[in-house]
Amino acid sequence: MYKKIAPHLIVGILTFLPAAAHAQLQNPLGVTDIRVLIGRVIRALLGISGAVALLMFVYGGMLWLTSGGNADQIKKGKNTLIWAVIGLVVIFTSYTLVSALISAITTGELQ
Repeated sequence: MYKKIAPHLIVGILTFLPAAAHAQLQNPLGVTDIRVLIGRVIRALLGISGAVALLMFVYGGMLWLTSGGNADQIKKGKNTLIWAVIGLVVIFTSYTLVSALISAITTGELQ
């Protein structure tokens, strides 16, 4: 029974799907300029990397606090904190450069 109904059902769906899709087609991003879209994606990725750096701060601090005097754990916690600071410096620098670049591309002048 299913073998007889399935092809007709598939043809019916494929027949009416383009009309339904055309009626509901909207731009979910709200942006048509590719430069603005790329800028938003880059800023979102930089925000996510900032959140990861924050998590590394918490992780490094927890390692250091729970080391119990173990020199290896203290060193591992310190190194994690140091690399998190370096990561944040890189993130802030790249955010500043990307922001200036996107501003220069979209407005035509460097701020």
